[in-house]
Amino acid sequence: MKLRIVVSYVPRYRRGHLRHMVPPVTGIHLAALTPASWEVEVVHEQVRPVVVDDDVDVVAISFFSGFADRAYELADAYRARGVRVVLGGPHASYWPAEALRHADAVVTGEAESVWLEMLRDAERGRLRKTYRGEARPLAGLPSPRHDLLEDRFAVRRVVQATRGCPFSCSFCSVPELNPGFRVRPVDEVLRDVEKPVGPGGRDGNPLQEKLVWFWDDNLLVRRAWAKDLLRGLRGRGRWWLTQASIDIVRDRELMRLMRDSGCIGIFLGIETFTTAALRQASKRQNKVAEYRDAVKRLHDEGICVMAGFIAGFDDQTPADVVHMADVIQALEFDVPFLSVLTPFRGTPLYEQMRADNRLLSGVGWNGYNGYNVAYSPKRMTAEALRAAHRTLWRRAFSPRFVAERLARGARQLRPGALLLAASMNGFYGLKRFCGNVPADARPARAAIEHPKSPRVARLAMAPT
Repeated sequence: MKLRIVVSYVPRYRRGHLRHMVPPVTGIHLAALTPASWEVEVVHEQVRPVVVDDDVDVVAISFFSGFADRAYELADAYRARGVRVVLGGPHASYWPAEALRHADAVVTGEAESVWLEMLRDAERGRLRKTYRGEARPLAGLPSPRHDLLEDRFAVRRVVQATRGCPFSCSFCSVPELNPGFRVRPVDEVLRDVEKPVGPGGRDGNPLQEKLVWFWDDNLLVRRAWAKDLLRGLRGRGRWWLTQASIDIVRDRELMRLMRDSGCIGIFLGIETFTTAALRQASKRQNKVAEYRDAVKRLHDEGICVMAGFIAGFDDQTPADVVHMADVIQALEFDVPFLSVLTPFRGTPLYEQMRADNRLLSGVGWNGYNGYNVAYSPKRMTAEALRAAHRTLWRRAFSPRFVAERLARGARQLRPGALLLAASMNGFYGLKRFCGNVPADARPARAAIEHPKSPRVARLAMAPT
């Protein structure tokens, strides 16, 4: 039996990317769960096109809401050739009835509990319509199939060590998608850190072997476990990066262990610079007055500070959105990631916007990609917010701001962290220079309905 796992993707920039930094863990995790009796292929639309043929028995497609139209297009094309299609991912979990119009089966819930059952049913020709998984302990998971990754990813060693997050930000579906906060055994994580990641299970190039991207929402939450992991990473010669919450800077021992174990970058969800917006975001762990000191403490350890920022909170005007670029620069964040507030189903933000009748019914799924506007802002129009975000993006990655960040990084960051900052700023700075800015959403094929039904399911197929 042949299985093709497709991680669907639609470029968020006008001309896409020439190269991508890191793959999601979804596809290679599902491949690792698949029995050896199946011939398995993983295709990431980020880096190569999907071939629609009938030389495969089952196609499993995982996708976010912003990529739903493309995923459905692929699913319909495969089914027209008689290929069975299984859909999953966050979007299919929250819109299973819609997904089933394009699939033979939908997987909801975390994949480990139902994946083998689904494949056995496919072998027998008896696929059920829905497979509802459940959250389980993370011990005993196989190593991701890094050997199946395409060459065009700069980072190949993607490892997931935890799932979930103890915080409940209003715009984030993680607490619903991955309930609780669970950790894998440290020795199993270290096994994945040491496993060769080159094609065919061989060693990759030296930089690919050295880099570890922890695909976690909040890796360092459980302090005792995190410190054990970092002690285990010491002396292995790895450079690693991940996402964490800003409160890590208060733990001096943790910061020293991060430095000594090879941490080169931390992504922080900063989101906004006003107390009112933080309240709307339910971001209680963030304190605006502490931002500058937090960045300094990470720089004192030579660590690159990546940070996410969101445009479109209710207290913002277009001028406030654009001004964020100057505040980001003044507070010395090394790499900004700039998105638009998006009301994904499964979040408190979605429920509130739906109750207030602020969801824009004429917006298609491509408007839910994090770079477009799917709701009615309070102090500006949707068009004004989108335009302000594009101006913010151009200013944040202007030649002057990029040059200032790199010059500062040369003084503050260790070699691996400087390489990370230079690569990311170069990546986005070149896009800015070439006019390859975030793309506007295409016109909706059909208005999206937002039923007043209760929340449904959790994460489908695997974490994405």
